[in-house]
Formats: sequence, C-alpha cells, structure tokens
Amino acid sequence: MWILGLTGWSGSGKTTLLTALLPGFIARGLSVSTVKHAHHGFDLDQPGKDSWRHRQAGAHEVMISSGKRWAIMHELHGPEPSLSTLIAQLSPVDLVLVEGFKANPHPKIEVHRPALDRPPVWPGRADIVAIASDSAVEAAGRPVLPLNEPKIIVDWAMRYLQSHDALHTTP
Repeated sequence: MWILGLTGWSGSGKTTLLTALLPGFIARGLSVSTVKHAHHGFDLDQPGKDSWRHRQAGAHEVMISSGKRWAIMHELHGPEPSLSTLIAQLSPVDLVLVEGFKANPHPKIEVHRPALDRPPVWPGRADIVAIASDSAVEAAGRPVLPLNEPKIIVDWAMRYLQSHDALHTTP
C-alpha cells in the first residue's frame, strides 16, 4: 500500500483537503482508505445506544453491523498503537491517506495557511515532501501546491508515489 499523509496545524484545512483529494484518487482507479488521528478521546456511538452500553459494561471490542456497514470499536488499555499497527488492521487497498500522525516518518503534505500565523512544520523535516498552501510560501526545496486545486495536488501525488516505489509498503 502507498501511504501519504496530510499534516499541519489545527484549523489549517487537512480534513477539507483530504475529502477533496479522495474522489481524484478514486477517479484514477485507486482503492483508498483513510486513517485519522484524534488527539483526544472520541466516541462513535451515542450514550444509551446498545453498542455504547456494551462498551460501558466492559466489552474489549464491540462490533456494530448493518446491511450497509460494520465497525469495530476497540478499547485501549495500554499505549496508543503505532500507525503501522493500525494500517495492518485495514483491508488491502492501493493508497492509505493519513491525517495527523505528525511524528510518524511516512511522507506527508503539509497544509499551511500563513493567515493562521503559525510557524511551518516542514523546516528540518524530510518526511514533509510538499506544501499545500493558499498563499505563496518559501518551501525550502519542496514543491508548493495550490491548496484550493485538489486535481493539481492529486496529479503531483500520483507522480510522487509512482516515482518512490519504496513507499509501496506499510511504514
């Protein structure tokens, strides 16, 4: 599987960009899954629902299934799993888009908006292979891609991934 991440400060537009890129990769015939890192606790089910009650009663894993989808909720009682451990849980696909996991060494595009007045993440980071921005930025030897042009970003990413075959595995 190819792995490509999106990183950047909160509010920079990572999720918006990821959801804009997905249809472009799919239109090129790729199967795509996503992994999103949350910096806080999260809940997929609602208090009082059966699956929530199962977890509250102490179930280690709860599977929810319907005619349209299924999901497994796994309670952690130890350290947070690594990105490679999480990706190993996915069904095989051509590409995994990762949102977050800033410290993991997989290749990433930084979503950078100078208007947020936050410093860039890319200085000194070889894993940040390109910058997607809505303004001109000094990228120190990295491609700067137009944030609001997902087709251009997908075209660049396809060339990048195809030219870096060593990335065609999990981290």
